[in-house]
Amino acid sequence: MKILHISAECYPIAKVGGLADVVGALPKYQNIQKTSSEVLMPFYDNTFTQKNTFTTLYQSNVNLGSQSFSFEIKKLENNELGFDIFFVSIPDLIFTNYVYSSDDTDRFLAFQIAALDWILTLKKKPSIIHCHDHHAGLIPFMMTQSMKYKKLRNIPTVFTIHNAQYQGWFSYEKLANIPTFDSANVGLLDWDNQINPLATAIKCAWRVTTVSPSYMEELKKEANGLESLLLHESAKCVGILNGIDTDVWNPETDHYIEKNYKITQVQSGKRVNKNYLCKRFNLDNKKPLFVFIGRLVGEKGAELLPEAFDLILRENNSSILLLGSGNTDVENELEILKEKYKGTYNTFIGYDEKLSHIMYAGADFLLMPSRVEPCGLNQMYALRYGTIPIVRSIGGLKDTVIDINENGFGILHQNVSISDMVYALKRGEELYQNMPKLKKIRNSIMNINHSWETSAKTYVNLYKSLNQ
Repeated sequence: MKILHISAECYPIAKVGGLADVVGALPKYQNIQKTSSEVLMPFYDNTFTQKNTFTTLYQSNVNLGSQSFSFEIKKLENNELGFDIFFVSIPDLIFTNYVYSSDDTDRFLAFQIAALDWILTLKKKPSIIHCHDHHAGLIPFMMTQSMKYKKLRNIPTVFTIHNAQYQGWFSYEKLANIPTFDSANVGLLDWDNQINPLATAIKCAWRVTTVSPSYMEELKKEANGLESLLLHESAKCVGILNGIDTDVWNPETDHYIEKNYKITQVQSGKRVNKNYLCKRFNLDNKKPLFVFIGRLVGEKGAELLPEAFDLILRENNSSILLLGSGNTDVENELEILKEKYKGTYNTFIGYDEKLSHIMYAGADFLLMPSRVEPCGLNQMYALRYGTIPIVRSIGGLKDTVIDINENGFGILHQNVSISDMVYALKRGEELYQNMPKLKKIRNSIMNINHSWETSAKTYVNLYKSLNQ
């Protein structure tokens, strides 16, 4: 069985969010389980593509209405990622130093058409085509409806929703850019009088998955307008919890962190990494260290952070470090607090992969007050490094974190509110004062297995059910 994953992101090549982590790990673990799994993604102008070498396998042109763009299919020459990876190179559209922009319709439509044009030429075609998020959402439609791709109609498609808030909407003015299909079936593209790639994929894919069981159920109640569609298509929908790449996220071998450690050394290992953070960012290492790592957007509850931090820091019982970027107003509010709370609060506005690893290793608690969290990987990384997650009970967070008051190992709060967040932080402070209990939890959470092994096997079984 040969699986082809199609995605806009893949770690470590191009990463904006958790989509990259999934696509960079799932194929590797599927290959370990003797299922041939490959990735196809856009060819961006970034550090990875500049530093590596590629072989050109195919050249042609992709048409968007009256416009024609030359494209190539490239293959990464080394196999260090654990799977073969192919690229669609469209110099005039995709070869950029960014992944997403304000208008990506033409970029990702051309990417999808070029991908299918190449797949048509393959002697050994994929057994399954696994599409990820709306950037690949029109592929199940074109495979079943466009005359050009009729030879691909019997290849099963799986579509994974990583975040239903982003759906790739575009106007019917661009309808002619989609390869010719029977106009009687134009309704498959439509949702709320627009072409909606995410809705189209839900209608046309053979199976639809989300990245956690709870998120699948939540989408039937709140999916940015697609609730009724997901209810209607629920028979082919399933939630499969993401895993993490335990080769990349391993405190025993992680080359990013200041001191490696295993379970028997968790206290000393975390202390060295915490001391590094506190020295670098002028924080009090005797206080519990709370960290936030992520995008400063509404989905993450970010606009509540400045006030919540202000309320908790004025009591002078904690240190807080934040790594992230997003809403500029939120960034500014968070920066203002630095002058007020020197010695117990600091920020790094932007993203730094190395720093994020050290923060997982050195922090006592990780904050995730999310409004929406389809799966969440940060809390799994935290657990792997012996850091206790403080999360809102939503989506994948609810599926992976059990509250300490219920014989669990984390701290959950129900609402995205200042009062809930502050109360959760105070519960963390209280736990920190009970060092024997804290140490016991640290040891237990490092034993939790959230690797991709189980999830990869679940996906393989799903693929097999479509090939019977």
